[in-house]
Amino acid sequence: MKPLKPWLSFEDQLRQLEARGLQVDAPAAALDYLERLGYYRLSGYWYPLRETDEAASQAQGKPIRRDTFMPGSRFEHVVQLYVFDKKLRLLAMDALERIEMAVRVDIAYLLGQRDPAAHENPACLHGNFVKRVIAYGPDKGKTKHQVWLTKYQGLFHRARKEPFISHHMQHYYGKLPIWAAVEIWNFGLLSKLFAGMKRADQDQVAKRYGAPDGIAFAQWLRSLNFIRNVSAHHSRLWNINVVERSPVPAGWPAKLNNARPFFYLCLMRQLLGVICPNSTWGQRMTELLENGFPQFPDGLLSVSDMGLVAGWKDSAPWENLAYK
Repeated sequence: MKPLKPWLSFEDQLRQLEARGLQVDAPAAALDYLERLGYYRLSGYWYPLRETDEAASQAQGKPIRRDTFMPGSRFEHVVQLYVFDKKLRLLAMDALERIEMAVRVDIAYLLGQRDPAAHENPACLHGNFVKRVIAYGPDKGKTKHQVWLTKYQGLFHRARKEPFISHHMQHYYGKLPIWAAVEIWNFGLLSKLFAGMKRADQDQVAKRYGAPDGIAFAQWLRSLNFIRNVSAHHSRLWNINVVERSPVPAGWPAKLNNARPFFYLCLMRQLLGVICPNSTWGQRMTELLENGFPQFPDGLLSVSDMGLVAGWKDSAPWENLAYK
């Protein structure tokens, strides 16, 4: 175990970066960014510019970075990369909000026909979701539906002052029909309930969006929820290693990397093509990917680190998903 690193003033932080080889052309502007964004947040954007310790990397079987920077690394490029990533996150959130709203309606419309409180009724959901008991972990002894209901009730309690909830508390014993309940769900709660729906119901929703089946669409939602959480918490997105990975659909190029964000931007574009086919989201994302990435000297970093492949703009799946 190591002791925590000592506190450094903003001026000392900047001097440390310069001593490690990061070129700072405008010290006053660099200090301003350190004061507004923080050393630690920016460190995720200069991390790829740090030199690799080849011997240590070979010994440990993974890249090990030195504290020193590769020649040509500049603070200006770090800021430009941060700005690019911010624009990328905002565009991702724009798409994910529309996807979340549309899938909420799909679920509520379908299940609401069975029971206005279908989200609370085990008979309306898959047996594994409502009957199989979790064998280990903090939720041991509960079903996934019970865990879901606990999280749902937490969101209900937090939103209890909303007028529509007050209305239902006064007139309907505090129960919300599913078409109202969806208004307090977050993306994670949405994706988990979809995963707990009956297979035929999943397939019916999935078919609308061009997914192979409901199981595949459930994984799409889990992956997009991961992207949503990264974006909503202002974390680095542009070269994130996606943990919740969806398989590459049949007919899409096998070389697409489902560990990188570009693959999930393609999924977003497919879903938006169904939800709002006249949207300009695809053009705006294309413009950002083509012209928004900083020009690093000697190819230190590239937009291809996002998972873009050669000719991506004019080839499948991005070209095939272009809006009319």
